[in-house]
Amino acid sequence: MVVVPARESISQVLPLRQAAWCGVLAAAVLLVNAAKRAELLPTTAWTQLLAPMAEILAIFFVIGLAVVTGMRGTFAVVATSLNVAALAALVAAEAVINLVFYDLPSEQVDVLRDGTLGAGLTIASLAFLIGTIGFSAACAAAPNRPPALALVGYAASGVVIALRAFVPEFVLLAGLIVLAASIAWLSVWLLVGTRRPTA
Repeated sequence: MVVVPARESISQVLPLRQAAWCGVLAAAVLLVNAAKRAELLPTTAWTQLLAPMAEILAIFFVIGLAVVTGMRGTFAVVATSLNVAALAALVAAEAVINLVFYDLPSEQVDVLRDGTLGAGLTIASLAFLIGTIGFSAACAAAPNRPPALALVGYAASGVVIALRAFVPEFVLLAGLIVLAASIAWLSVWLLVGTRRPTA
């Protein structure tokens, strides 16, 4: 029986360079979202449809980053899994916010937020908060550690975005920009990492 190294086997399903490019695209979508919120770009059907793509692309980016860092252990597995699950939940949350709430009167949106949907959005935000911090810590403790400043930016901006309902708009915009910059930085590091020879 031939045992295939984990990194090699995962790379066959998710090419790591493509995972890095998913991060670059996720960062670009985050910048579009920030520009839309700042009214630098018009809010159209296309920009609303684009919004959830940031989280979809980030899922592949996070998995690729986990592989290249060589993280291992129970904490790393739990943190990465929670981060991926939270991103998946945020896909649904972004779809609701951008594709459903956008077309409803504010009174109806308030009613929906006060019900079980609001509880679901809160749970998704809390999962993202914990998952982002945990994943950043797991990356920092991994054998092949990414740039520390990029990890700090990723974690700090994740906290801001998770608490978006409680922070001023300019803080949320800053969080989106910092998150985009951090993901772009980590994506470049990931691209470089895929070129390194493996032992």
